[in-house]
Amino acid sequence: MTRWSPVQARRPGCPHRRLRHLLGEALPPGLTIGASTFRPWASANFVGARHLFPCDLAAGQAAAVSAALQGVLSATEWALPGHVVADVAVECGAAPDALRIEILTVED
Repeated sequence: MTRWSPVQARRPGCPHRRLRHLLGEALPPGLTIGASTFRPWASANFVGARHLFPCDLAAGQAAAVSAALQGVLSATEWALPGHVVADVAVECGAAPDALRIEILTVED
């Protein structure tokens, strides 16, 4: 007797390292990425992850850089095989020279 076993399609791997690399290329000089983290995220229709990137400015005020950076990162075309960037948020951190970038990815 032959048994049929459905094989689930392979799910794409987490794009966190690739996203960190691409983000590093998109950031202006003087802005460095700290220790980043991610956590799984899901809704009724989508599966993905929230990627958190704390950043430090070499000089200047985070509030002034935040708005400009939000526009640049929102317009960036991210090359993440099997994933789509659904949302980008840039927020000021606790210190005047700190930013936090949060990127939401979903599986394509």
